[in-house]
Amino acid sequence: MSDYDLVITNARVVRPGHAEPERLDVAVKDGVFAAVEAGLDTTGAEVLDAGGKLLFPGVVDVHQHWGIYNELGEDAESESRASAQGGVTSGITYIRTGAYYMNRSGPYREVFPDVLAATDGRAYVDYAFHVAPILEEHIEEIPMMIEDFGVPSFKIFMFYGSHGLHGRSADQGSFLMLPEDQSYDLAHFEFVMRGIQQARNDERFAQDRDAISLSLHCETAEIMRAYTKLVEKDGTLTGLEAYSASRPPHSEGLAITIASYLAHETELPNINLLHLTSRKAIEAAMMMQSTFPHIDFRREVTVGHLVADFNTANLGGKVNPPLRSPEDVDSLWEHLLAGHFSWVTSDHACCKEETKFGDPKDDVFLAKSGFGGTEYLLPALLTEGRRRGLSYGAVAELTARNPAERFGLKQKGDLAVGKDADFCLVDDDVTYEVHAADSLSTQEYTPFEGFELTARVTDTYLRGSAVLQDGDVVGTPRGQFVRRSGNPA
Repeated sequence: MSDYDLVITNARVVRPGHAEPERLDVAVKDGVFAAVEAGLDTTGAEVLDAGGKLLFPGVVDVHQHWGIYNELGEDAESESRASAQGGVTSGITYIRTGAYYMNRSGPYREVFPDVLAATDGRAYVDYAFHVAPILEEHIEEIPMMIEDFGVPSFKIFMFYGSHGLHGRSADQGSFLMLPEDQSYDLAHFEFVMRGIQQARNDERFAQDRDAISLSLHCETAEIMRAYTKLVEKDGTLTGLEAYSASRPPHSEGLAITIASYLAHETELPNINLLHLTSRKAIEAAMMMQSTFPHIDFRREVTVGHLVADFNTANLGGKVNPPLRSPEDVDSLWEHLLAGHFSWVTSDHACCKEETKFGDPKDDVFLAKSGFGGTEYLLPALLTEGRRRGLSYGAVAELTARNPAERFGLKQKGDLAVGKDADFCLVDDDVTYEVHAADSLSTQEYTPFEGFELTARVTDTYLRGSAVLQDGDVVGTPRGQFVRRSGNPA
């Protein structure tokens, strides 16, 4: 009799580091992978016949925004269901103080326990958090976040100081709930970097050093403010193309350059450049990698920016940075195929229709920024990747292993013995259209409405137990908060 709880047979197993799928069996024992090899003994074990489907490691979606437009606990439940629908078994969501999210300010020692309480027992997938130091006090709290709460990853929104989340704004101090004597600007960003690097040099965190990193949303407020005024005054462009022009690609390139020099100045080596959307952005990022080879840059691209442009998506596709031109999409793919991007993510931010659109509904500058898409992360990447020559193994690296390694999710990201038994089954012999009505998110629309996909996640397993079976969520929420640093309390 075998010593396994579950054995998956008749699967085409996709592993990071292996370009092509392999005909292997996968065994699970006590919630972790126990064997990955051909001809496993199934006696006494539950057997899952994969029916020839692809078996991928569970997707690690490291850029989500639970709780930005809806109550945090509500999003933890509904958007984790959508995550499972996309093969996602671990999500990392961004949290900051100020308007939206918890809609409050104050030290994270007071705010973060409420974040954990709001999500506890609600999620269907495992989850973690990135934290944005907004106040000066938050910089002092970086060691506490690493040690006490197991949060080693931090974020800067480079445009927040003087440009709004949805467009022009003259009241960013109130938006961020800043005290009158504080500002959110380049100097603050520098001091955040110094605070993170100081923590990396702390002997208490010697084992966590590789996971301690800073992510940056790279756009330049002054450029966007000026171009928004130009675009609105001119009035020639409309819709998503107008929004792209109001936040032009060189705004990304300039911010990337500034952020990279600050990383050099502060000697902070672990830098993540988030959701690069354009040729100018990725070229600036590669130039900075060449200029500062001692900085361990990682470069992120979202599935939305890989599969949609400002002509093909509907107005629900308003997002920061914007969807770009078809030529920019082609440039992103050239760099992805060249190995210049570290991972692909969703930037999932569920924004319901009543919140998303202004009056009139077709005015892009009145719409809110952000949309959900985690449910399409793996299916859409596989669909477009297959068309452009991206191997299945590379997809596993970009959606699982690479992000898990960077952000300290040590039990996630690979089909390796001893790792959490997180995996999904994918049917790649199917053709269907995307319809928002089929999504498990509470968002009633999708920018990808009507897009044709040729891959579908049918089953998702978290730590060896089904979360999604035949496209339907099953069971009760089993997702756990994952500490990524420090010592368990």
